[in-house]
Amino acid sequence: MADVRTSSSTAGPVAEPGAGRYAPSPSGDLHLGNLRTALLAWAFARSTGRRFLLRIDDLDRVRPGAEQRQLDDLTAIGVDWDGPVVRQSERLPWYEAAIERLAAAGLTYECFCTRREIQKAATAPHGPMGAYPGTCRTLSDSERDRLRTEGRPAALRLRATVTEFEVRDELHGRYRGPVDDVVLRRGDGVPAYNLAVVVDDAAQGVDQVVRGDDLLPSTPRQAYLAMLLGLPVPSYAHVPLVLNTQGRRLAKRDGAVTLRERLALGNTPEEVVSALAASLGSTATSSSELLACFDTRRLPREPWILDVHGLLRSSPCP
Repeated sequence: MADVRTSSSTAGPVAEPGAGRYAPSPSGDLHLGNLRTALLAWAFARSTGRRFLLRIDDLDRVRPGAEQRQLDDLTAIGVDWDGPVVRQSERLPWYEAAIERLAAAGLTYECFCTRREIQKAATAPHGPMGAYPGTCRTLSDSERDRLRTEGRPAALRLRATVTEFEVRDELHGRYRGPVDDVVLRRGDGVPAYNLAVVVDDAAQGVDQVVRGDDLLPSTPRQAYLAMLLGLPVPSYAHVPLVLNTQGRRLAKRDGAVTLRERLALGNTPEEVVSALAASLGSTATSSSELLACFDTRRLPREPWILDVHGLLRSSPCP
């Protein structure tokens, strides 16, 4: 199995070990599900003596003003962070350095497939069901030249040497999931999320990743990529999501689900924190109270079904 050790020039200045993080995309206001996950990531880090970092994943889906509103909302519910906010858009050289090392090791190839072509593929000949089918993995030089001549943009993919990888999660235990030829650089030249998050976590000394359990299936891909680059694989805790009354992941279309919308209805930040804490089995009314009795063993393992019509009309605590 190839192992591309990453020099300090690839990962950037390595911070002292021991940090958790929250890394929102500035595509709009955070809803209550996002705020709940941020509060959990903060509590996991603080309760274990780690630093807590904030990183803005702004390589895609950026809406003007969203970042500042997100920072304000996190502050309002008592989530603080250490050091300056890091933005992925300011770290492009580090991503490119990691890509160059993988390319030098023969672990990359150009992919000319459109999204529609990938979706139409039923199986992956060298990987698990649903993975990238490897269409461009064995293209000849002449075939690549023809596709370039046709004007097709080329993404850059990892040439994975395994089809599965195992991680350990604090809430889910051992999890073995699929690994395929993930995109490293998109066709528009922008570094892909899976690469950027791996490089950033290592560079910032993040050794604890707490996020929604919808991201658990992508974790083996990221852990495998970290291993290839010689970077430490963080510990993981994938927490249950907030769902609407139809059992679907909470979204802004579900009603008054952002902090600003709740404040406009007359709720206070303290009431919002109290509702979030209640969903975690706590009667805390502030982030500091939640932290004082935070115990990961007592966290719910099922999603929180949120009915926004009855939210916060009465005290959520017993």
